[in-house]
Amino acid sequence: MNRDVISRLRELLKAPEPVVAPGAYDAITARAVEAAGFPAVYMTGAGTAAALGYPDYGLIGMTEMAHNVGIIAQAVQIPVIADADTGYGNELNVIRTVEEYSRRGAAALHIEDQVFPKRCGHLDNKAVLPVEEFLRKIHAAAGVRGDAGPLIIARTDSRAVNGLDEAIERVNLALEAGADLAFVEAPQSVEEVFAIPQKVEGPCLLNLVRGGKTPPVTVAQAAESGYRLVIVPGLLLAAVVSACEDALGELSRTGTHPPIAGDLSIVEMFQRFGAKRWDDLRWRYGEPSGELRGARNQQQSFR
Repeated sequence: MNRDVISRLRELLKAPEPVVAPGAYDAITARAVEAAGFPAVYMTGAGTAAALGYPDYGLIGMTEMAHNVGIIAQAVQIPVIADADTGYGNELNVIRTVEEYSRRGAAALHIEDQVFPKRCGHLDNKAVLPVEEFLRKIHAAAGVRGDAGPLIIARTDSRAVNGLDEAIERVNLALEAGADLAFVEAPQSVEEVFAIPQKVEGPCLLNLVRGGKTPPVTVAQAAESGYRLVIVPGLLLAAVVSACEDALGELSRTGTHPPIAGDLSIVEMFQRFGAKRWDDLRWRYGEPSGELRGARNQQQSFR
């Protein structure tokens, strides 16, 4: 457990402006988020599934998700906020999920009330658990993490199933059960987006998904409405897919390597992935310089 990043996230959430956490699904995208100056990164479950070749249909298990938490947390110094889907079972599975995510460096994770296997929150035909089962999961998650563990975010998908009022009621009960933040997924109008922080009795997360069910709002509007955390899960995934398709289409049409935005050299590209650190370590511990080699030979001659 990295208590430093958890403490940092808690402090960030107390600041006047909301924490904006773009979504990442691997070390490359996570480091891009950090290099761009964002204070936190969100591990997207949809992106993690996509990177393994699956849609966001609940096909990825806890072990695969926790493994990706570890990859992303090791790649960056900023807090990692992670999708934990439904917790992958009952309250016992939720306990193991929190422990595994914590062990791998998550600063926060969200657990939702969908019936497993879940679906992306911006798709139709979702189903939610009875509220009592959801609250048992949140209570178990909050209990196992203790006072110093990762923040627990309670997500409800019940807006699409039973309406906004029940969604508000569910997250308020989840906050009473020990959750740190409330996440009402996919409000369906700007008015609903603005109303949620006023009706929820605790800090709120807003999920910005371009082309999803939530109407487009700006970070400034989210801040004015009272949201403390804004995630943008699909931005880099969509950008990467689009860029790959464009580049491959150009290669197919022209038979030549197309120009790439930014046009990084190989050296510049490797610097994005920490080459300087490894170069420094190579100089420190690798093949000795001529001066050191000479000193070593002189020591051996005195024996």
